[in-house]
Amino acid sequence: MSDLMLVVLGNTEVATIPGISVAGASPELTKFTPPADIEYVLCGKPLIIDAIPVTPEGHPTPAIITKACYELADFPIVAVRGGSILSPKVPFVQITDEHGRDFRRESAVPNVEEIVKNARMFGQELRKFVDELVIGESTPGGTTTAQAVLWALGYRAKTSSASPSNPHQLKEEVIKEGFRRIDADIGCFADEPYKALQEFGDPMLATVAGICLGFDKSVVLAGGSQMLAVSAFLKAAGENLSRFRIATTKYVVNDSSSTFRETAEEIGIEFWTAMLDFSSSAYKGLQDYERGYVKEGVGAGGAVYLAAKNGFSEDDVARKVDELYALLKKGES
Repeated sequence: MSDLMLVVLGNTEVATIPGISVAGASPELTKFTPPADIEYVLCGKPLIIDAIPVTPEGHPTPAIITKACYELADFPIVAVRGGSILSPKVPFVQITDEHGRDFRRESAVPNVEEIVKNARMFGQELRKFVDELVIGESTPGGTTTAQAVLWALGYRAKTSSASPSNPHQLKEEVIKEGFRRIDADIGCFADEPYKALQEFGDPMLATVAGICLGFDKSVVLAGGSQMLAVSAFLKAAGENLSRFRIATTKYVVNDSSSTFRETAEEIGIEFWTAMLDFSSSAYKGLQDYERGYVKEGVGAGGAVYLAAKNGFSEDDVARKVDELYALLKKGES
């Protein structure tokens, strides 16, 4: 059985709202995060910027988990540009180079139908030689656009954050401001999923949704909150969700500040949980994953799923992550 992992790279202007995203050392640096993430996974270091993506507190990108699994299990990974501001300096498939807009001021993804059409075509080609597709993403600010889309589709969800202090109040203020722009309310686009993505989503969501529509076999959506938004879109678009499941980390599933479990159940999407444990790591940056930092991203949960499928345990992955983190710390000294 042939598996393929895709990592879809996207950006949204929402990430530059102060306090919304910690997927980068500062809001200005979030444009480098998606290409730097996939470059690190494939090459061992970012090529577009001379720094590993970190949170403002210095916690390493979840790409380190994806890389650990990639090195252990050697499954294929393909980068997909789904609205990133910058292209990675590794080979990639281009779906769109238009990043997401700030939905408080304008439609977030005005060309959503073109993105979905191109992504669907890509998915249709992949089905000819891939049996199971695992789709991850790197999109700073993506949990806010995901929550906005979920609200527009009628789900009163609270999404996770890469920070232990989830900025719920700020997220909700930003989303409500966007809803006021078009005089909308929760459930306003319950029967118009494309409109939900167009007004409040981001191009990564549109890209992943389109690939899913074209690839009519088993799909593992590798992520947390954003993949709930994709699942909700697919359901509203008339897709049977039985061939889809989400693979994410325990840090998302057990996040008491989000409604991941409840929202997954409401949508009707199954999920697989990567039971990682960094509590005995030699490094505080990894131990802090157990305290609610980072949680998920760059398809981390889906990468652990693929590693498990190839016979590697969560403990094997955690040990490999420690090794990789040691190399990063050595490179800093």
